Amino acid sequence: MTAGMVGPPWTRTRISAEQYDSWSEEQCAGIEIVEGLVVVSPSASKRRNRLARILANALDAAAGADWNGDTDFDVRLRDAPLTNRRPDVILYRAETIDLTPTRPEHVLLVVEMVSPCAEATAPTAKADQYAEAGIPFYWRVEQAATGVPIVYTCVLDPATKAYRDDGTFTGTVNVTAPFPVTVSLEDV
Repeated sequence: MTAGMVGPPWTRTRISAEQYDSWSEEQCAGIEIVEGLVVVSPSASKRRNRLARILANALDAAAGADWNGDTDFDVRLRDAPLTNRRPDVILYRAETIDLTPTRPEHVLLVVEMVSPCAEATAPTAKADQYAEAGIPFYWRVEQAATGVPIVYTCVLDPATKAYRDDGTFTGTVNVTAPFPVTVSLEDV
């Protein structure tokens, strides 16, 4: 969209949780709600979708029966003003699969894939919102010049409600928290 273009009116109107909950899955696909305003995300690349699927599958397998790893999944961070985020990968309690909306207390880990054009702003805003909501683990994945993604892992400090660095990985993610998992990113 260029500076002279104006988006549809519904992108400039604050919506409530009740309004959003009445929308169909098709209406909610590809959007997030931040402070009550609709944020439309660009379509993800095939490489980004593949990486998200690889991470979600590895997390799902490593987490066991108590947790589900998924992609394209809403998390209701706040009801008023409505803030509904859609992380690229999410790890949530298996027993809550049918609860709507998914709340931060159901979520153990969120992963955001950061495109080079969004590296300056997106990671900080989303990470701060996830931390404020109390989600224990946050991973940021950036595409490196080498083509092999770099994964920054963070853990929530409950006292400060901020994430602290927990490790940086390239090629292979090999972490023990929140549980042991190894994921190769070489061929993404």
